[in-house]
Amino acid sequence: MTLLRHFLAGVLALLPIQLAAQPADFVSPSIVILGDSQIPFGSGPVFLEFFENIKTHCPPTPTQAANLEVLADMKVAVIGVRSTSLHSWTAKMGKAKGAICDVDPKWKVNAGTYGFINTTGNKYKQIGKGDAYQFCEMKQSAFQTMFRPGYYEPKLILLSFLGNSAKRWADDYAKAVADVEQMNAQLPAGVPCIFMTTAPSYSKKITDLRLKAQANVKRAFAETGSQCSFIEGATPETVAANQGNKKYFRLSKSGKVKDPYHPNERAAKTFFMIAMDDICTAVYDQIDAAMPDLAAR
Repeated sequence: MTLLRHFLAGVLALLPIQLAAQPADFVSPSIVILGDSQIPFGSGPVFLEFFENIKTHCPPTPTQAANLEVLADMKVAVIGVRSTSLHSWTAKMGKAKGAICDVDPKWKVNAGTYGFINTTGNKYKQIGKGDAYQFCEMKQSAFQTMFRPGYYEPKLILLSFLGNSAKRWADDYAKAVADVEQMNAQLPAGVPCIFMTTAPSYSKKITDLRLKAQANVKRAFAETGSQCSFIEGATPETVAANQGNKKYFRLSKSGKVKDPYHPNERAAKTFFMIAMDDICTAVYDQIDAAMPDLAAR
């Protein structure tokens, strides 16, 4: 009996790797946006509105309009997981993966989600719970699990990260390269992809570190030959809009900024207005380059 129990335990331990759950009623979004805690703290609704109305924000040429038909259903999913970095989505174990998959000990939720995958009226979800959030298979990264055949099969991916990797990338260019190389290897081949660093903070000290990190990761994208277009979220214009601007950050009762890291929704709207041309260019560059393979998916 003891040997049988050990045998069954071994079989069951392998099942999550061999038999990844395929939710029967799950339909893949056509546009997937992944990021960190800036999404639930402010930018999530703005990402959703922008991409659901991409033709309004980014008026297409006739050719671009024809190519954009591959996204005609406009099923947009926006997911922001707290304290995550790009490395979190490619790690197969350890603290980095835990940022996505570990249940928050206090709130029992660790993500803000919007759009096609969340119609509950409550933006807060726990990754790993629910048909739309099965990203946590053993010995597999979130990207590997998420983009397995028959699950998430998007026609456009946008990734938005910076803050939680700021010191890592600013201090060590090799780590920026390693993170981008892992991303390159794990994203589905040929799918249009945009990487945009997150919006600047309230604090000059924080922003200066992020600018250094941004420069390193931008260089890493270029030198690794990534399939993704790269957009600088921290520019002179976006820094000028956010840095020192109290109305764009959460305040304490005394009127002091209590959270310099997460711009609010009002700030996110301004950020998208400033970055709009870069985002539109990246969207059309990526989709146009992927035709006709994209239409066949």
